[in-house]
Amino acid sequence: MKEIFDKLSAECSRITTKRYSTSFSLGIHFLNKKLRHPIYAIYGFVRLADEIVDSFHDYDKSFLLDKFKRDCFEAIEHGISLNPVLNSFQQIVNAYHIDRELIELFLKSMEMDLNEQEYTPQLYDEYILGSAQVVGLMCLRVFTEGNEQQYQLLKPSAMMLGSAFQKVNFLRDLNADYKNLSRTYFPNVDLRAFSNVEKQLIEVEIEAEFKEALAGIKQLPSSSRSGVYLAYIYYKELFNKIKRATAEKVMSERIRISNGHKIGLMCDSIIRFKINAL
Repeated sequence: MKEIFDKLSAECSRITTKRYSTSFSLGIHFLNKKLRHPIYAIYGFVRLADEIVDSFHDYDKSFLLDKFKRDCFEAIEHGISLNPVLNSFQQIVNAYHIDRELIELFLKSMEMDLNEQEYTPQLYDEYILGSAQVVGLMCLRVFTEGNEQQYQLLKPSAMMLGSAFQKVNFLRDLNADYKNLSRTYFPNVDLRAFSNVEKQLIEVEIEAEFKEALAGIKQLPSSSRSGVYLAYIYYKELFNKIKRATAEKVMSERIRISNGHKIGLMCDSIIRFKINAL
C-alpha cells in the first residue's frame, strides 16, 4: 500500500527540482528513464536543505536543519519518512548504497552556512567538498549502478564537476550572497574591492576543474553521459559569460543564461552526443 505514497514522494522530488533549476531539470530529462527518479530524489534532498539555510530567515534555522538531519537518518534507517522528499531520498540511499559519510559531509556544509564565516583555504575546501563534491559522488553511485571499479575510476572527475558547478554558482551569486546573506566564500578575497585580477585567478581554477570533469563525463555509461554533458554545457556557457564580464558587473548583477539560449545549447549537445563529438 505504500506504493501510492512512494509515487507521490517521487513526484514531489521531481517538482522540487523543476521549480528550482531549469538547467538540472533539462539535464535529468536526457538521462536514461530509469535514472531520472534517483537524481530527482538527490536534488530534492539537497535543495530542501539549502532552502533551510538560505531562505527561512524568519524561523529558527538551526532547529530546522537539525530536525531535517535527524529525520533524514531516521528515514534511511526505517525505510520511510512522512516528509515526501526525505522518503524519496531514503529509497535511493538504500537502493544504491550511498555512503552515510557523504550525507553527513553535505549536512555539515549546510551547518557552516548558518553562521558568518571567514573562509580560510582549508575551510573553503571543506565547504566545497561537503556542498558540492559529495553531491557529485551521490549521483555517481546512481550512474555507475553498483559497478565499484567504475565508481572509483570516475570519482575524481565527479568531484571536480561538482566543485566547478559550485564555484560558478559562487561567482554568479556573488552580489546576493554578499549583500543579502553576508557570505564570502572565496578565501583571501575582499569583496569590497573585488578586482578583475582576483576574478581571473578564480576562473583559472574553475577552468582546470571543468577540463578534468569533461574527461570523466566521456567515460560515463551511455545511460547518463548525455544528461551530465548537457548540465556541463549549461554551466560552461554560464562560466564563459561570467568570464566576459568585469568584476564590477559580477558584483552588481546576477549573470544568467536565457531559456532560449539553453534550448539552443540543448540542441547542440544532442548533436555532439550523437556524433560522439563531446
